[in-house]
Amino acid sequence: MDSLLIKGSVPLRGEVTISGAKNAVLPIMAATLLTTEPCVIRRVPRLSDVQFMGQILTWLGAQVRSEGDTLRIQARKIQGAGDYDLIRKMRGSICVMGPLLGRLKQASVSLPGGCVIGARPINLHLKGFEALGARVTIEGGYVHARAKRLAGATMFLGGRAGSTVLGTANVMMAAVLAEGVTIIESAACEPEIVDLARFLTAMGAQISGAGSPTLTITGVKQLHGAEHEVIPDRIEAATYAIAAAATHGEVTLRGARAEHLRAVLDKLADAGVGIERRGADLTIRRPGRLKPVDITTLPYAGFPTDVQAQMMALMALTPGISIITERIFESRFMHVSELARLGADIEIEGPSAIVKGGKPLSGAPVMASDLRASAALVIAGLAARGTTQINRIYHLDRGYENIDGKLRQLGARIERIEES
Repeated sequence: MDSLLIKGSVPLRGEVTISGAKNAVLPIMAATLLTTEPCVIRRVPRLSDVQFMGQILTWLGAQVRSEGDTLRIQARKIQGAGDYDLIRKMRGSICVMGPLLGRLKQASVSLPGGCVIGARPINLHLKGFEALGARVTIEGGYVHARAKRLAGATMFLGGRAGSTVLGTANVMMAAVLAEGVTIIESAACEPEIVDLARFLTAMGAQISGAGSPTLTITGVKQLHGAEHEVIPDRIEAATYAIAAAATHGEVTLRGARAEHLRAVLDKLADAGVGIERRGADLTIRRPGRLKPVDITTLPYAGFPTDVQAQMMALMALTPGISIITERIFESRFMHVSELARLGADIEIEGPSAIVKGGKPLSGAPVMASDLRASAALVIAGLAARGTTQINRIYHLDRGYENIDGKLRQLGARIERIEES
């Protein structure tokens, strides 16, 4: 497996272009299964997760062509069963189930894999499918759903940690071809859900309320092809913003959307980070000493769980005590032990991490446990004295397009060690 070697204590300076959002493009790719006509998706990031999703669509019968950052997909004739060896590689692949059920009225999909950050059950996805009239069974590690017809229904998709993003996307994609009106209460409000709704609407779907807790979907008989440009990745933008602050740098984020980052920008401002907005661009600078902040992760528009680890790395560098509370996933502190190897002083108490910051970090070999933990270790390594080697970085390639190349453009001393 590849590793990253980082020689730290170099301020990041310059500008970086934010790629298309991973968490938006995967369900949008899945949605192309809803029509026999060709679809064009632009600003597609080069990620291993995108590659896996392309392989899944191909296995299901679609034609997938990549041209730079553009995907052309046509699913003239498809089958309703997903391959285990492909789908087990990432959780996002479960979102092919809604389009298959909507178009074919049947779907058999392996239970998904992904990052090890705690239980992420798909019971709310299945609850939504059943409300639409599908019969759902789980057998041999596969989820099977069948329906003679799908009929609109009113359903509540709230769970223990709030609304379900993938569940909302999955049920919405099934409902666009159901008969009648579907109302999803406690729907996810994330920008990625809004982006999916925009794509589905361009295909001829009738959807209102995207971005609010109540989604209303009026079923149509068929959808047609469409073209779409994916929104910028707000988590990538937040990661580079935090990296700039951690290294005493100044970085302009090209194409970041401040309206998708309000909770993150608010906490960075509270910590003393300078933020300047110019149109779609953001410039992040660290003018002086940082201040500790307390953070609680919440569903959108709260502070995103996908930025919790990166912010913890920043608070480890900040004099004082910060308390970071994780309310979305119960096992998302696996990065704490690796940050401690770099010198961070962090204690776990239930769902909270108490960060006693301000001690200088020093480079060491560390192991990445999941996607966002990997990003936190990169930030810590960029700020640390000496050399940090981050092993098992395939997680990074799942969610960050060319992260080492982009960081080098900003002046980071970082190289990828390829292992045969």
